[in-house]
Amino acid sequence: MEDKAQPAKILIVDDEMPSRYGLRKALERVGYVICEAEDGRAGIDAVRRESPDVVLLDINMPVMDGMEALEVMSKLDHPPLVIMLTAHGSERIAVEAMKMGAYDYLSKPFEVDELRLIIGNALEKIYLRRENLLLQQRLADMSGFGAFIGESAPMKRVFQMIERIAPTDVAVLIQGESGTGKELAAREIHRRSLRKDRSFVCVNSAALPENLIESELFGHEKGAFTGAVAARDGKFLAADGGTIFFDEIGDMSPNTQAKILRVLEEKRFQKLGGNRTLSVNVRVISASNKDLAAEIAKGAFREDLYYRLKVVDVTLPPLRERPRDIPLLTQHFVKLFAERHRRAAPGLSPGAMRTLVSYRWPGNVRQLENLLEKIVLLCDNDTIEEADIRRELDAPGAADAARPAPPRGATYRQIKKAAIENFERDLIIRELREHGGNITRTARALGMHRQSLQQKIKELGLSAGKEGDDN
Repeated sequence: MEDKAQPAKILIVDDEMPSRYGLRKALERVGYVICEAEDGRAGIDAVRRESPDVVLLDINMPVMDGMEALEVMSKLDHPPLVIMLTAHGSERIAVEAMKMGAYDYLSKPFEVDELRLIIGNALEKIYLRRENLLLQQRLADMSGFGAFIGESAPMKRVFQMIERIAPTDVAVLIQGESGTGKELAAREIHRRSLRKDRSFVCVNSAALPENLIESELFGHEKGAFTGAVAARDGKFLAADGGTIFFDEIGDMSPNTQAKILRVLEEKRFQKLGGNRTLSVNVRVISASNKDLAAEIAKGAFREDLYYRLKVVDVTLPPLRERPRDIPLLTQHFVKLFAERHRRAAPGLSPGAMRTLVSYRWPGNVRQLENLLEKIVLLCDNDTIEEADIRRELDAPGAADAARPAPPRGATYRQIKKAAIENFERDLIIRELREHGGNITRTARALGMHRQSLQQKIKELGLSAGKEGDDN
């Protein structure tokens, strides 16, 4: 991100020395670096030499006036933001200047606080623009991993593992919470493998219909069952020479598990209704959001199949453990959805980005993706503000959509714990909304200490409210 600790540089272009002196003193007092020029031509030279962030440009000057100087400055490779300084009654000229590219204008005489406010807003725009450019560059540098994005330490370990195992033919088990990108990881392994020019076939393990399992996986011959009016190849033949990916394999029925194990061991099978043995050469990648070792202990998953699938395992971290990647992911999704919906890509205010980074994302990358698509689609401004993010995160139903459900087969204690957390989440969201996001007043209404409420907000993955008292 842009380092805002570096003092901003302001160029004052005005032919009146007392005016420049007054502006210099007022702005140096708040930490800006100031440089000066006495006319438009000298101002252009100073812009090229000093690369200021903001230019305060007087309109009426000898040698070259402000309008001429603005026209030249706006065509430079890296133009500064220009704030025009006009005499009283020259507002029409100032409006023309803004059409030519000026950021804003001030009519003399003006209040110093008003000037500082406009400069502060201009600098926020500059920082936002630079941060977006930096994020775009970082995304470009990561293009080798396609849509699989991240530069945090946990993701670097994932990338290193993918680079190591992709050129081999070993079976891979990808584990991680829902929404962490397990299918993306599988596709990236395939894309980097020697099988990249052959098919990648995805099988939704939970959706395999029990009465059509063999047909779906192995295909069938004409007349094999009622409705089989033509022969059909199954998933394994479609993936021959390539990769077959079993998504959420922990949800696969025991009957299907046995059939998959037999094919993996023998690398042969017969179509349903057929008597010809077919050989198949596939690489197997599987994924699960469940702890398969625990599923084995419960008798819900075959141990022999587990070890067939898990020659190498890759674990994807939840988004809350990789907050450094959130700005990159945000930049990627905003650009993607702006192009998809034919809209100009909005920027994000620093407050909006801080809110995204601090949220715990129980739905992981998928939740972030869905939220940003909605915001980009509905945003009417050129900048996404903090209020836009908070409105979606705290919207009725948002907590229901994001909250993690108890796992299938959960114990009574697990279900009770999830129910209590959901009740607390709903209660806190309602009270925060009732008190305008004010933490102090919300804590008082709930009979809690402010620090305890802040900790509970963090634990439940809610967006934080506002500090403050009743005043």
